[in-house]
Amino acid sequence: MDFAPTEDQRALADAAADFARAELAEHAGDWDANSHFPVDVIRRAGEAGFLGLYTPEADGGLGLSRLDAALIFEQLAQGCVATTAYLTIHNMVTWMVASWGSETLREHYLPAMIAGDALGSYCLTEPGAGSDAANLTTRAVRDGDDYVISGSKMFISGAGATQVLVVMARTGASDSGANGISAFLVPADAAGIEVGKKEEKMGWKSQPTCLISFDGVRVPAENRLGEEGEGFRFAMKGLDGGRLNIASCSLGAAQQALTLSRDYLSERKQFGRELASFQALQFKLADMASELTAARLMVRHAAWRLDQGDPEATAHCAMAKRFATDVGFGVCNEALQLHGGYGYIREYPLERLVRDTRVHQILEGTNEIMRLIAARRLLADGVIEALQ
Repeated sequence: MDFAPTEDQRALADAAADFARAELAEHAGDWDANSHFPVDVIRRAGEAGFLGLYTPEADGGLGLSRLDAALIFEQLAQGCVATTAYLTIHNMVTWMVASWGSETLREHYLPAMIAGDALGSYCLTEPGAGSDAANLTTRAVRDGDDYVISGSKMFISGAGATQVLVVMARTGASDSGANGISAFLVPADAAGIEVGKKEEKMGWKSQPTCLISFDGVRVPAENRLGEEGEGFRFAMKGLDGGRLNIASCSLGAAQQALTLSRDYLSERKQFGRELASFQALQFKLADMASELTAARLMVRHAAWRLDQGDPEATAHCAMAKRFATDVGFGVCNEALQLHGGYGYIREYPLERLVRDTRVHQILEGTNEIMRLIAARRLLADGVIEALQ
């Protein structure tokens, strides 16, 4: 299979690269230093079409493939990893509303979400349910024409600065597991919602991350996405693409780190010679490029599988996410090493790239969970052949 970008895909990637240079790269360091969430720039990303990438054209989006989106996110991440990561989350929320929301919900919310006038947060993780998401305890109880939601969600990107929450809540019995979870669109300003303090994070500082509490939050029944009990399935479908999105952010960060390292080795001299003339450093650069290329191909292959509706797409997305986020962090860390002491100071972007990519090995399912997903499929009868 040939995963070389088509002419149209190159045009999309070039547009994303132009946006990254013009709107993201110059400001990424300041946003990080000041923990600034650049809502104005995110809105301009909406004007450029980057907030409804794979939302259907019928709903106002671009209707692109997941492979197209992966190429775009990789380019955007070379400008600012943390801001691009938020863009991927918003895209997932928008796509979920478009995929399973009623016509009324779609007409009311999607135009503003695609334009960047209403931003979204994805609310799945809980204080006691991270990797074990099927055991979440936030409840939604039917009360006439409404549901009443109570519970809490944590590590919510954009919380406090977004207007639309897609919330996973239990509508079945406490022991109903994955089959008792439903999905809801909840306005962020609904009565009974309280946003906690901003978490002090190692990276991803250009987007707020907070706990959200729901205390008897009342939402109309028409705000449910799909039918009761379908929420966990929607969440997992969202995470297949979400894993590719965050993997693509890792690719972009690693590419930026590789480019900076190549330039630095060509300019910096030690012992009267350019660093690029030392074979040990040449080999290091070659290994970084080789691993990045392998990760890029793996992400594109998984995206293609997802676009084709392949029955093993979930395993491929998990494997690609695990590999690409490990490689992305590794390449950024090696790039910091190649820069020596300069890599460790904030004047250079390497330490920020290392901080921002570290969390990619945790979110959208930890890389240990990615291994578990892949292993379970490999141990199923006949699946090894299907994964080839």
